Amino acid sequence: MSKTVALIQARMSSSRFPGKVLETLEDVPLIVYMARRAARARRVDEAIVVTSTDVSDDPLTEALHQASVPVFRGNLADVLQRYADAAQACAADTIVRLTGDCPLIDPDVIDAVVATRERAGADYASNVDPPTFPDGLDVECFTREALERAQQQATRGPEREHVTLWMRDPASGLARANHRAASDLSQLRLTVDYPDDLRAVRRIVAALHDRATFDLHDILRVLAAHPEILAMNPHARNEGLASSLAQEQEGGA
Repeated sequence: MSKTVALIQARMSSSRFPGKVLETLEDVPLIVYMARRAARARRVDEAIVVTSTDVSDDPLTEALHQASVPVFRGNLADVLQRYADAAQACAADTIVRLTGDCPLIDPDVIDAVVATRERAGADYASNVDPPTFPDGLDVECFTREALERAQQQATRGPEREHVTLWMRDPASGLARANHRAASDLSQLRLTVDYPDDLRAVRRIVAALHDRATFDLHDILRVLAAHPEILAMNPHARNEGLASSLAQEQEGGA
């Protein structure tokens, strides 16, 4: 039987907001809050946090153990290697990639992206190519074979740091599919990269009527009722990836 595993990458040494994954949301660490939401996806058999073996990630690992959230530890700098090792360790046939700065992740959106890949028979599917969902509801899904090809063929620094960059390149030859939202919501920011992002997310959750099983539609109703939240965290989408690519260009200049 095919096994689908959500691998949530997280580390303590975030350059923009160190230790953010252990900040609290509804009285639990942000990463625990997110992992529990991801585990509710019907098409996911297991949700595992993948962090590093570096001593800096010991507190994160301890917090996950205390909350009974599965964790895998691997290479700190080579995140693609970490994913390949984690997929092998848990015998995943299909991998859902999530990043630990998305505590409001919607299990229904996860299921929709997994279903999109299955229907299309694609190697890789996402809702980010191009993005139409809010930043913070990003989901990528790919086969174990696609991950292994990336592990073998991706050589550039950004490709090792940003796990799916090679997969999304047309030159990879992978069959790809994209799940689109009913309307373009890509301008909305629900991720946590900075302290003001966390304040905005906390405001959203506090305003929800159902704080356990809310979905994207519930979030949109909160934002419609409280438009001031949208002005709390004016940052560009994918700043980390843009910075990584810029550094690579500078290094090659």
